[in-house]
Parts: sequence; C-alpha cells; structure tokens
Amino acid sequence: MKKLNSVLALLLLAAVPAPAKDKEKGESVVIPDVEMIDVPTAGILDYYGFMVKTRFYSGGGVLGGLNFGVQERLNLGASMSVDRLVGSDSPIKMRRPEIQVKFRFFDGGYYIPAAAVGYDGQGYYYDPADKKYLEKGKGLYLVGSKEIGLAGLALHGGFNVPDFDNNYLFGFLGLNYTLEDKIAFMLEYDSLFHSDDPARFNAGIRLYVTPYFQLDMGVREIGRNGAFDNGAKRKAERMVQMRYNTSF
Repeated sequence: MKKLNSVLALLLLAAVPAPAKDKEKGESVVIPDVEMIDVPTAGILDYYGFMVKTRFYSGGGVLGGLNFGVQERLNLGASMSVDRLVGSDSPIKMRRPEIQVKFRFFDGGYYIPAAAVGYDGQGYYYDPADKKYLEKGKGLYLVGSKEIGLAGLALHGGFNVPDFDNNYLFGFLGLNYTLEDKIAFMLEYDSLFHSDDPARFNAGIRLYVTPYFQLDMGVREIGRNGAFDNGAKRKAERMVQMRYNTSF
C-alpha cells in the first residue's frame, strides 16, 4: 500500500502544470469548467489540454478520470471507479472503464448559449448482481451554457438519453457563481422528468486553489430517501473531488 501511495503521489505531482497565463496582461487565469458535480457544461479543454480527476465518494470509493483535448472542439476521456479503495472494508472492486466524448459545435452569442453534444457512460452506485449502475451515466446528451445577469453567474441546461433500451429523455439544470476566480458555488437539479428514476438535487463549492488545481466539496441527492430498484437505501452522499489541468 505504501508503494501504491508513492506512485499515486508521483503521478499527481507530474500532472501539475505551469499556471495558465493571460497573454495580454501576463496574469494567471482560471481554465473554463467542463463540468460541475454531475452536470456537464458546454465548456471544453483547449487543444492539447489535459485533465486528471480524482473523486472520493461514499463507502471509501474512488473515481478516477482522464480527459484530453484532442482537437480544437473535441474532448475524449475515460473514467473508472474503484469501490472500497479507501478505508478498511473489503474486498476492493474495480469497475469497468467508461468513456466520455464531447464536441462543442457552437461558441454562443449575445442571446444564444454555447452548445455541445457528448456522451458519458460513467454512472454511480454499481450493482454487481445486475451489472449496471443504479444511477445511470448521462449517456448521449446535449448541453447549453450561458452567463446570465451577473458576471460570473452561469446557467447550464440540457437533455440526455442514458439508456438506449428504453430511450427515456431526461433533463438537467445547473447554476454556478464564480467569485473572483477563487471560489464557485454550484447547484444542480439532475435526472428530471421520470418518477421511476427520481430527480436529484446537488450542491457544492469549488475552490480554485491555483489556476490549474481545483478542489470540490459537495453533497449529492440532498433530501432524498427511499430505495433503488434493488432495495439499496437511497440517501444523501458527501463527495470530495480534485481536478488538475495541464497541457502537452
């Protein structure tokens, strides 16, 4: 375990880049957010951009992800969750990797939001008996993002089809307010329109520790109770997430 921790620490240090710079002012600037807690945005990584994400969730689980800016408007990525990696519970279970793709086809205008289409197969709460996630990934989605009212206040919304077997159309909304590129407050209303997969309300904060390193702390499924289809209890979940941005 000590060797594993050392390797992980070296990988994280290797991912730390030099701060992004404003070419005109020579000042450090924050890279646009490509996602919130569970809700995607129309933001993308720049060409040659690279992001490493580590998310800690309930039960000692860890979700790791990589995302690349392979073209000017195209991002490709992959993620994988490992249950019970942190703590003393066992056995540790690695879940199958999932892919992420996002293409930003419109940069937005004065009235019209920026828009992107994508696919995200990463779900939450894996059920080994049925070999599926109790909370499905976004699947195929369309998202728009627009700054509204105040500087730093952005609204994100869209539609998604997580499961092509039943072709249900879901919706999602997100709102975030970024204060002086130091801290952002995030609210989400996810998984809308279908009572058999109840909507989720999430909230959190994002600390911009540096222009290339962000720390998220949030609560998912606020106020939610009841059970999933397999009988597992449904309740609020605390999560912590770290994101590192760099470029090739």
